Amino acid sequence: MDNRTGLLISRALLCSASDPAALDQATHLLDQGGLIAFPTETYYGLGVDPFNAEALERLFAMKQRQPDKAVLVLVAEQAQVVQLAAEVPAVLQKLMNHFWPGPLTLVFPGRTSLPALLTGGTGNIGIRHSPHPLASRLLHSFGGPITATSANRSGAPPATTAAEVLDSFGAEIDLILDGGTTPGGAGSTLVGCDQDEQLCCLREGVVAFGDVLRVVLKG
Repeated sequence: MDNRTGLLISRALLCSASDPAALDQATHLLDQGGLIAFPTETYYGLGVDPFNAEALERLFAMKQRQPDKAVLVLVAEQAQVVQLAAEVPAVLQKLMNHFWPGPLTLVFPGRTSLPALLTGGTGNIGIRHSPHPLASRLLHSFGGPITATSANRSGAPPATTAAEVLDSFGAEIDLILDGGTTPGGAGSTLVGCDQDEQLCCLREGVVAFGDVLRVVLKG
């Protein structure tokens, strides 16, 4: 395997991720229910079309993830949130405006039409706008949200390189977009709110929850 950055790796394909054909291939696979991996601002993520129930089932099986554990979704822009969320509470809108794109995942009430696996049966959906340039290009090329659960078997460390993804999944995955080494460390911070729009920290990561609260309290 060529270990230079900017490569697209699949079962029998190597080409530059800077080549539009690479993103075209990734987009085609997602359209066809395929499963890919790509870099984000934290770790490599596993991507499928979040509205494709069969693709989600394949993702959960490959990752060995329990069906009651939801997977987060990336959007290319705030306008795509309404494809997934039944409503956008004002406090979460404020956080989107301040922190996105960035490593803050916000949990919204999901549309009832979303596949149950996507929400882990909770009815809620975690959404993030990634600042990673390759992830952004992929999302714009696909034209819709994409899952981005960390690229690892459940319980194993998440992958920070394309080589680690390949070592973990091999031919089980359709394609890997190599964007070099991702920062790793803490994952995205996960924040939701209750019916009274009171914020709760579901997982503290790159963004300190104190910083989130300070933004809200600025009024």
